[in-house]
Amino acid sequence: MIEVKALSKKYGDRFAIKDIHFTVDRGELVGFLGPNGAGKTTTMKIITGFMAPSSGSVQVGGYDVFENPMEVKTQIGYLPETPPVYMDMRVKDYLKYVAELRHVEKSNLTQYIGEALEKTDLASVENRLIENLSKGFRQRVGIAQALVSKPDILILDEPTVGLDPNQVAQFRKLIKDLKGHHTIILSTHILSEVQASCEKVVIVNEGRIVAQDNIKNLSQKAKAHSQLKVRTLKPIENLESFLSDIEDVLSWDGVGSQWSLSLKPEVSDGEIAAISNALSSAGNGLLEFQVQKAQLEEIFLDLTKSKSNEVNS
Repeated sequence: MIEVKALSKKYGDRFAIKDIHFTVDRGELVGFLGPNGAGKTTTMKIITGFMAPSSGSVQVGGYDVFENPMEVKTQIGYLPETPPVYMDMRVKDYLKYVAELRHVEKSNLTQYIGEALEKTDLASVENRLIENLSKGFRQRVGIAQALVSKPDILILDEPTVGLDPNQVAQFRKLIKDLKGHHTIILSTHILSEVQASCEKVVIVNEGRIVAQDNIKNLSQKAKAHSQLKVRTLKPIENLESFLSDIEDVLSWDGVGSQWSLSLKPEVSDGEIAAISNALSSAGNGLLEFQVQKAQLEEIFLDLTKSKSNEVNS
């Protein structure tokens, strides 16, 4: 559906992005992650045809973005970092204007606008001037304009900026409802949004992709360690000696009958089961054995930190 090959954008002697490759299949929901200034917005602008690359290519639905820009843009609903709203227009009129620009058939206008208003919870303010709305409502108007033509692809750049916690929860529900019906790229630096909504992530740092995979696989590839939370009925005598004999345990913390173990990043489910068996065999009553896999935040920090260290070394 979306194929990005060797994409680079250079300003003078500085690369905003360099040699980026990734694909997004039809119906996928992909989180495009990175710290501020990593190159996320630059990449989104190039994919949507708002900016030309210095080199490389982008294909959307089989069309080259710069050889067939109109064919590409009819497939994409785009929410840029700053919502492209006209402050002197009323919400419903603005959505009608956007829908007409995107050549929505007149017979579908009322239905499409109504659905966009409903999905973004804007029906109560549809007749208000956009300039009189809060920042959060303006952000929702921006999301509605991306949806109003029912595009195959949604590209959302920092869509929850300015939303309060209730609105963020509504946005997550909206994304889940849209999942499977659209191909979605969600560009953000807010890890909880990706953790809650996406299975696959692309992580970019300093203009380069440092990882791309589903979250489960990344937790094994990254250097972030899995943790085990353990509680026994009775303390294990000579605990240090006992744990040092288990080769997949890197370190531990705690005293008495309650402690946590840090495991090797590549530890398998079978090796975790062996640790459980070893603890059970100690005969002290294994009451709790909870595996805590590396969270996306740990993976992200580990990957972006590692990349920075390589550049600075």
